[in-house]
Order: sequence, then C-alpha cells, then structure tokens
Amino acid sequence: MDDIVRQAIAKWPHVPDCYAWLGLDARGQWYLRDEGTQARGGFRAARGVRLEHAKLIDFIHRNYEADARGCWFFQNGPQRVYVELEAAPLVWRVNAAGEAVAHTGAPAGGVQECLVDEEGRVYLTSPMGLGLVHSLDVDCVAQQIEQGRWQPREVRAADLPAACGFVPSPAALARTGA
Repeated sequence: MDDIVRQAIAKWPHVPDCYAWLGLDARGQWYLRDEGTQARGGFRAARGVRLEHAKLIDFIHRNYEADARGCWFFQNGPQRVYVELEAAPLVWRVNAAGEAVAHTGAPAGGVQECLVDEEGRVYLTSPMGLGLVHSLDVDCVAQQIEQGRWQPREVRAADLPAACGFVPSPAALARTGA
C-alpha cells in the first residue's frame, strides 16, 4: 500500500466504504460503474466504462487487496472501494516456464494448484490467492500440464468463492448486512 494512502487513512479513519463502483473482468481490466450502470444490473450484466489511464491503473494495482471476509478492494486514500469480480480476484499471465504474474504485476510466488471449471476456464492458486488464467496464456498452462508439472483438478466455478475464500460481489454481501 502506498504511504500516501496510509497517511490518508490515519487522517480520516471513518470514511464510508464504497460498493459496486469498480469491477474487474476476466482479462484483468478495470471498469468504473456509475449509478446508471449499476441500475442496469450487476457487473456481469452491465460492466461500465473500462479504465484506460495507466497511472490510475497502476495506483489501483499497488493498493489492491482483500479484507478478512475475502472481499477485494482498492484502497483509495481513506476510502475502501470494493471490487465486483467477474470470475476471480486475480488474473494470471503465465509464461512458457510456468511463472505466473497477476494482472497487478505481482508475481504469484509459485503455483500451488491448477483448476479447470465446467466451461474449460483455467485457474491457478498461489500464496496470493486464486486467479483465472488469462485466455491468451492457456497454451502455456497446457505445456505445464503436458510436461507433468501441473495436474489439473476439475471444479465447479460456483464453488470457487467458498472454497478459495473470496467474495465475487461485496455489494451483494453488504446488502445482506454481512
């Protein structure tokens, strides 16, 4: 987390959290979701406007983490902006050597498990958590499997949030009072 963000939290400790205004898609792209977009439905139904400002995206990446409930957020100064997730909290880019790097630029720290869901989407777990493999890198994962380095395990996508400890929609969770 950036020092300036820590200072803002200390200065303004009671800023309300923000829900449903930011989304992360299955390719690691961020979307801003204004009130009109939110009125049209959840993140899968209405994404919003894709963020393209490189410095803003870098700032989000440096200040992106999860709370104790498994809700992922971007710490924007003193305010937590909770993220709506299309598939998983991380999106992995994988190279031919099997090294995974998150959409944030952070290295995975080693792949612990390879998972494949009912639609053929590939996920990897690491010390950072669960991430969906970027669609352009599935061939690199296939190479790891063919070489016997990774053994895929079949899963149901709907089971991943509970099994891997993340909340796809913090806004929905907040509406229940949890």
